[in-house]
Amino acid sequence: QVQLVESGGGSVQSGGALRLSCVGGVGGVWYMGWFRQAPGKEREGVAVIDSNGSTMYADSVKGRFTISQDRDHTVYLRMDSLKPEDTAMYHCAASIRPDWLLSRGVPLNRLVTWGQGTQVTVIS
Repeated sequence: QVQLVESGGGSVQSGGALRLSCVGGVGGVWYMGWFRQAPGKEREGVAVIDSNGSTMYADSVKGRFTISQDRDHTVYLRMDSLKPEDTAMYHCAASIRPDWLLSRGVPLNRLVTWGQGTQVTVIS
């Protein structure tokens, strides 16, 4: 069974940047992406990448976040111009459909797998 492990989270000042990493992905099979969840809020899809490198983003992060994948199938999420509302647990996930990874209330029972997450805290 594929296990995804995230890293790279931390605390940063508003306007700062972080890069998250996700290892354990298997290329060419699924869509890979990131979703986040803040305490008391529903899950929110953030970004998706396919095996050809095509990307999609939630409107809330478009222009600030960049998803990428290297030859070892490690998935990255570069986050620039961070805002306090970006504070959340960020999870890497695999899905057979990209819309599931970008939906509000990401349906966990429809994902192939997801990781435990890495915490991002943006201080105003």
